[in-house]
Amino acid sequence: MSISKDYRKELRDAAGSGRIRLALSRAIKSYRVNTDNALKRFPHTVKMAEEVRLIKEASILQMAELARKAGRSIEENKGKSHIARTAGDALRIIGEIVGHKKLVVKAKSMTAEEIRLREHLEEAGNEVYETDLGEFIIQKLGQRPMHILSPAIHVPREDVALLFTKITGRKQEPDIDKLVATARELLREKFFKADIGISSANVVSADTGTLFMIENEGNIRLATGAPPVHIALVGLEKLVPTLEEAFKVAEVTWRYANYSVPSYVSLVSGPSKTGDIEKVTTYGVHGPKEFHVIFLDDGRTQLAKDPVLRQALYCLRCGGCLYECPVFGLTAGYFGDKYFAGIGAVWAAQVTRNMEKASSMAYTCLTCGRCKVRCPMKIDVPEMILALRKSIAED
Repeated sequence: MSISKDYRKELRDAAGSGRIRLALSRAIKSYRVNTDNALKRFPHTVKMAEEVRLIKEASILQMAELARKAGRSIEENKGKSHIARTAGDALRIIGEIVGHKKLVVKAKSMTAEEIRLREHLEEAGNEVYETDLGEFIIQKLGQRPMHILSPAIHVPREDVALLFTKITGRKQEPDIDKLVATARELLREKFFKADIGISSANVVSADTGTLFMIENEGNIRLATGAPPVHIALVGLEKLVPTLEEAFKVAEVTWRYANYSVPSYVSLVSGPSKTGDIEKVTTYGVHGPKEFHVIFLDDGRTQLAKDPVLRQALYCLRCGGCLYECPVFGLTAGYFGDKYFAGIGAVWAAQVTRNMEKASSMAYTCLTCGRCKVRCPMKIDVPEMILALRKSIAED
């Protein structure tokens, strides 16, 4: 299978874009400095990452059982648990919960991007706001995310200023502090008017049914705490057996994702509750009255059966590999599908099942291994790419 002409043109155009080069050069420099400083300050993280790799290896082999166990815990906490076998199942379940003509605030979620959740809800007549700043920028530009953690990584501040000038009708300067203030002004009221809040999770402990959500902006906390209904869409690969193990996964994730410590880590196990009147537990206080968790398979259990390609499921979504990838550094997320770079080729082939894009990405990857060196899970992307190319050639 050859590299498609459209994909080749996208890469050429991206590589020739001075705006993308400017934005990425700034981001890559900042990421490397921040992450290196974080690991120097907390050197135990490198050793902890080795432990987390073992946790992920064991968890991936029992994802279905962990999902059932987490579901029981969530139900005991008065939440609702759903297991979606396919993307279509997830869209149907969430669509039934949300309904029509609702105001929805949504936190950043690659899993939601994977199944095009926002577009699905909008087609049903709902008003959906991306509340992560990068996702909000991308939504208003009518583009797709270009990075796992920083979806607007390819958009320099000058272009953000032009966008916000168009949205507000007021001249916006390319001053980052002022642009962030404008985003706060545009989004703040939406959290408190919303009918539904949607999130994902960085890791979930099966024994307690607790979702860990790591962030810095505060939008996840507002989106999951202010509306009366909280819906979480979580891939099966995010499950680990215990709360203690989930804490370790979370710490390694945020350290390699550019931060010594994030501003917020939200732990959610059920709807809001109180026992302040005669110690009688009552649900639905200041936070959500309803809490729904949808665990998504969509090819993950099948991928876990492959002894080489299952490594893709170990990914913590820290995004570090992308900052080291020579091709991504020139082309941003155009070297990608729903997920990016070499590991994204595996996801395209096995989960989103876009074989044309998977083939193109597999033969774009340089197999240089720089991603593996940075990866806290030491995922062997070159090994996976060679296995994927072999499979493509045989098919």
